[in-house]
Amino acid sequence: MMWFSKSIDDVLRELEVDSAKGLSKEEVNIRTQRFGPNKLQGKKKKSIIKLFLAQLQDWLIYILLAAVIITIFMGEYVDAGIILMVVILNAVLGVIQEVKAGNAIEALQKISSPKALIRRDGATKEIESENLVPGDILILDAGRFIAADIRLIESANLQVEESSLTGESVPSVKDASQVHNEDISLGDRANSAFMSTLVTYGRGVGVVVETGMNTEVGKIATIIDNEAESKTPLELRLDELGKTLGKMAIGICALIFVVALFQKRDLVDMFLISVSLAVASIPEGLAAIVAIVLSIGVTSMSRRNAIIRRLPAVETLGSVNIVCSDKTGTLTQNKMTVTRYFNLGGENSVTTGQENSATGDAELLAKAMVLCSDATYEDGKGTGDPTEIALLQFADELGIDRKQLAVHARRIGEFAFDSDRKLMSTLNEEKGKLTVYTKGAIDNLLQIATHILHNGQAIPLTDAHKEEYYKATEVMSDKALRTLGAAYKTVDARIDAAEMEKDLIIIGLVGMIDPPREEVKEAVQKAKGAGITSIMITGDHKNTAFAIAHELGIASHIDEAITSQEMNKLSDEEFAATIKKFTVFSRVSPEDKVRIVRALKTQGNIVSMTGDGVNDAPSLNAADIGVAMGITGTDVAKGAADMILTDDNFATIVEAIEQGRNIYNNIKKSVIFLLTCNLGEVVTMFFTLLIGWEVPLIATQLLWINLITDSLPAIALGMDPGDPDVMKEKPRDPKESFFAGGGILRAGGGGLLIGALTIFAFWYGYYEHGASPFDHSVKPAVVEYARTMAFMVLVSCQLFYSLTVRNSKKSIFQIGIFSNKYLIAAIVLGLLLQLLIVSIKPVQEAFKLQMLDLNGWLVAILLGLVPLIINELIKLVVRLRTKASVS
Repeated sequence: MMWFSKSIDDVLRELEVDSAKGLSKEEVNIRTQRFGPNKLQGKKKKSIIKLFLAQLQDWLIYILLAAVIITIFMGEYVDAGIILMVVILNAVLGVIQEVKAGNAIEALQKISSPKALIRRDGATKEIESENLVPGDILILDAGRFIAADIRLIESANLQVEESSLTGESVPSVKDASQVHNEDISLGDRANSAFMSTLVTYGRGVGVVVETGMNTEVGKIATIIDNEAESKTPLELRLDELGKTLGKMAIGICALIFVVALFQKRDLVDMFLISVSLAVASIPEGLAAIVAIVLSIGVTSMSRRNAIIRRLPAVETLGSVNIVCSDKTGTLTQNKMTVTRYFNLGGENSVTTGQENSATGDAELLAKAMVLCSDATYEDGKGTGDPTEIALLQFADELGIDRKQLAVHARRIGEFAFDSDRKLMSTLNEEKGKLTVYTKGAIDNLLQIATHILHNGQAIPLTDAHKEEYYKATEVMSDKALRTLGAAYKTVDARIDAAEMEKDLIIIGLVGMIDPPREEVKEAVQKAKGAGITSIMITGDHKNTAFAIAHELGIASHIDEAITSQEMNKLSDEEFAATIKKFTVFSRVSPEDKVRIVRALKTQGNIVSMTGDGVNDAPSLNAADIGVAMGITGTDVAKGAADMILTDDNFATIVEAIEQGRNIYNNIKKSVIFLLTCNLGEVVTMFFTLLIGWEVPLIATQLLWINLITDSLPAIALGMDPGDPDVMKEKPRDPKESFFAGGGILRAGGGGLLIGALTIFAFWYGYYEHGASPFDHSVKPAVVEYARTMAFMVLVSCQLFYSLTVRNSKKSIFQIGIFSNKYLIAAIVLGLLLQLLIVSIKPVQEAFKLQMLDLNGWLVAILLGLVPLIINELIKLVVRLRTKASVS
């Protein structure tokens, strides 16, 4: 219900409560039964077993499990065990990531369960917030968290910190007497206060109108709970690849059976051969290698201040083309700062951390602000109102010694701030003299002042002076600065509070803002160069949001900014169609943020959303990549995010996107390499069977190649150093295949070449012994030698070919042969393992291999270098043609 649009009397009448007495014990029991406890409900957590089983619901995993069943049927128990270990490793890695991930609902429960001071049965008492019910009378004072959503019925100078819910940089001033229109945004509801927000100043009384999941925070919890998890582009691609490979394996098996019938081969033998072919066509190590490469990428990113909560999210970063960011605390410092001040001497800027020269008038302005404040600020840490903390820092920048000021200018009286006067005054005794200092809205000060300070002298205040101040205020407001004026007067004796704000002397005014983070502007420009659009989403006012966005280069014209109210006038279809016009969204609610993210996604964008507050959690959850701030971020935001920035630096997001692009490129290299190798195996097996030869490779040998010798270079390719030019490219189309950009030609051509060379090596093994593979009466030892030749050449081709896969355009010399030390180590280790497998007698017999003679080794190495040399020559021709066409 829209309680904020109803009067106090109407609200109390509807909730059937007397504000002076509160609810009775009997009524509380009835309402507890009706509304339930005042706490947030979460989804039931999945057990470890369910998480584990969920990891197995993948096409590639299905294929691997099928391979396990087939190898067990063949009696190859060791091979079955190896493949099963790969499946378990992949699932365990996924479970670990999910278990480590925090639970957003639990975090919401923690922050929303403070104690509550209430009035029941005419008595004031403190209770657990869980026991609150609609109709309870809640008493508020400074420093107390609000335990439910309330409609205020009394307020005295009440200010509430709502930045985690609304995105407001400063506490919201509350006024119980106001009644709002139904379409007013959350941040403008001055007569309401919300669960989990903090009272920073003043006092108030409110009637509880919503509890538990019906509160604004509860709505956020519901959105988080109901947001369907979508698969990342990588998960979709691997799923599609798994299906293709599965169909291909089945097709190959069926084709071989047809060939067997025509060749009148033994059907049992052909079944075992077709199983070998199926094994050859499936890269058994792919799922585990992708998981390992992603894990390596995650570890690398954590060293650069980006913690990834879900492994596939790394790759999604590379596809991001929209970065939506909350303003407060993400693009800005979440720290009000005085950047300008004005007096009759003119407008001056204040530069943080540098020496700021100041006149006597400016020093008096800073002194007045300090003496008329209740905040504290020492050693970089402040307590109290953020505006007053900014004033203390302003004094520090002008060289005011606040400690001496506190000692020599003792406060002996005050007239507290209230929202009607919009002023605060103090009476201070300094060296035997009494002075009143007043700060507040400059418009109000100009109405009650009679004089103005100019070069240390008080002169009569004229209309011309007022016009100067109004103009200065307007200039600052246009720059989204919040203005605050100061005045003073000397008195002969103590005076009442009511007398303090008469006949004042205007000193000047200051302009303050929550300033942008220094590194963000450069990061926005870098993102723009990479084809990434930065968008600001905030609960702040339109002009303030646009001013910051304009300074950062996010928006160039006010027409690029839109408010929540303007958004709500558009249907979902109209909004989605026009959303690309806007880069600044202001006064938005949590539901609006989710709507924005969803509208962007419907236009085919891959969206990243950054934020730190409770209000950001649903949109972080809805985005393709949710990014939470690690330092200022709430547990709720971190729980809903895919990535957490440990340095709260917007620029780290752009670095993470760069790393994400490189990680995807590395995964793509690994996938293309593995599929090239597997195609080589399929070509070898299929064509030799088609022409009636013996099987060149048995299932055990194929599994060794797929799980060991292929996997080492594939993992090493996943650790390839990043391409420095990757951020000069536009974001990758999320629908783009692994084989885009000539990948299918490279994989196809490489596979055919490796297959042809392996077939040649198999033939050469026969030829060395004066035999022919067409002769089926050849001794088993000759067949075994020929298989060893095929086995060695296939592995050599694959190991050396991995060098050329690193870059599709640059030569191995341009990128540096030894720039990926892991790959060199993988090649050396692969060759050593091949040597060991044919040298150690029991292993040699298990794999049905023989030791090659010197001639055989030379042929194996020379044939192994052919795919590398041919591929490098092709790249050279392409580069020369490109150079010629450009010139």
